[in-house]
Parts: sequence; structure tokens; C-alpha cells
Amino acid sequence: MAHAIDFCEKYFKEIDGIAVIYGNPGVSNVKEAYEILDKKIRSCRLPIYPILPSVVMAAEETEYFINKGHVNFLDEYALADALSKVIGQTPPSVGKIEDIDVDIPKVRSIIDTCENGYIESGKIKQLFDAAGISIVEELVSNDKNEIISFADKMGYPVVAKCVGSVHKSDIGGVALNIRSSEHLSLEFDRIMNIKNVDAVTVQPMLSGQELFIGAKYEPKYGHIVLCGLGGIFVEVLKDIASGLAPLSFEEARSMVQSLRAYKIIKGTRGKKGLNEDLFIETIVRLSVMLRFATEIKEIDINPLIANGKTVIAVDARIRIEK
Repeated sequence: MAHAIDFCEKYFKEIDGIAVIYGNPGVSNVKEAYEILDKKIRSCRLPIYPILPSVVMAAEETEYFINKGHVNFLDEYALADALSKVIGQTPPSVGKIEDIDVDIPKVRSIIDTCENGYIESGKIKQLFDAAGISIVEELVSNDKNEIISFADKMGYPVVAKCVGSVHKSDIGGVALNIRSSEHLSLEFDRIMNIKNVDAVTVQPMLSGQELFIGAKYEPKYGHIVLCGLGGIFVEVLKDIASGLAPLSFEEARSMVQSLRAYKIIKGTRGKKGLNEDLFIETIVRLSVMLRFATEIKEIDINPLIANGKTVIAVDARIRIEK
């Protein structure tokens, strides 16, 4: 075994490691072999992966070997599984902040003016502008004429949503594909009559795939950033990837590509893919902003509407706690 390891190290320059499988053949001193393996692990320039399968027949010798500070893979499949996980893992950014144009002083000035609780949409837009995150143009008002005038200027179709409820769709607080001022007037009256609704938001009706980005602050770790498909798919599919802010582009890309729904983002069955690079950039921008805004305890951007060209935040909630 020692000669085989030396031969591999000396002549096989293209290899990255050596797997040594040595069980109890019943005719040799296994402990002596494990002592030699211990010496070779300490002296060889290549990593050596011990596979010692005789955990019953050579239990004492295996324990002796492990107590020297080594590991043991019970079979070659366990080693292959471990190596594949290591190779497929994205190296952590170790707190590295990407060089990206997020206006941190402006973020801080906005946060400093916010009170505890969920902040109003105007502040959210200011934060997103400072972070470079695209957000849909909208108007929030309890004045019907103001809402209709804004929609007429922006152009139909539009979306109307209630202000004052977390799950708008659950209480009928969302009206889609509104194509005229008359239709908008009716929906405005209906939404304003819903309990605890104090205003209406009107936005252009965008087309594309719904995506989701969110984050939650954990005191000992910082912000855990989440991403996945948006809309109702967040709760139904529970297909969500996570990472610790601040995220590098490499980490954010790994998160996106780890989703089971990644084929939808990439494009499948003749359908064009979404702007994956812009989705990744939006995740990174959010994570950089959060690194300097620990007062943000929860943020939920759902949905972002994405297509082959754009990724735009349509609805967002941010909770501040100082």
C-alpha cells in the first residue's frame, strides 16, 4: 500500500487525490497498515481519502486510526457523495462587498427617518432607487379622481391594489387588467369598501414571470436572503434558496441555479428565458443595501415581474425595528 501511494504521488502528476480502500482481509495486521496510512497522510503532497469498510471486523483498529485525527468513509459511494457536495458548493464571500453602485449614505439617511413598523411605499421607492433596484411606477391615494388621472396619463391596462392589508389577494384587494377609467372607478369603490383599507395603489399591468426576493434579519448572523418564484408559488412550492448577506455575484448565481424551478428562469419547452443576470444583480444589490441597514428586520419583494429584458419590483414590504 505504501509503495502504491508513493508511485501515484511520483508519477501521476494529473491526479488531485488518492482514495485508499483497506478493509480487514483476515490474514494481515490491519493496525500496522493503518499506521502506515497515517504516516502517508501526513507526508504526502496529495490528499488521501481513507475508505476503511471493516467497521465490525476491525472496529478497534478503525477507532485507533480515527483517534489520530483522521476521517473514515465507510465505502467509495460515501466518499463520492462528499466530494460532489464540496465541488458543487460555492465558496463563501466571507463578508466581501461587491463593487456595485449602491448609494449607502442615501440608504442610511432614509433609514434614519423611518419609524418602527412597516414603512410606506414612498420610503420603499426611495430605498430601492438608492440601491439601484427597479420598481414599478405607481400612485397611492384615497382620491378617486387622482387615481384615474394618473392611470389615464400612464396608459391602460393597469392594476389596482388595496393599501392596509398584508395578503391583498386573500381579501379581494387586487384588480388586474383594468382597461378603462370606468372600470378603474368601479374597482376603486369596491376596494375602498373592504375593511381596514385606507387607500388604493395603481400601477401599470406588467407581463412576465413572477419572481421573489426576501430577507430576514437574524441577530447572530445578519440578513438571510431568500429567492425563488414569486406570487403564490412561494407558499405553494416552497422552492426557495437562501444565502447570507452580503452576497457575491457567484453566491447569488448559485442560489438561483439551485432552484428546482431554474428551468423556468432559464427557459424551457420553447419559452424564452428570463433575464437571469439582472435577477442575480437585483439579489446582490439588495444584499449590499441590507448589510448597511440592520434596522430592516424583514423585507419581502413579491412579486418581481421578469422577462427576457427586465426585472421590476411590483410589490414590497419592509419592516423597520430600531
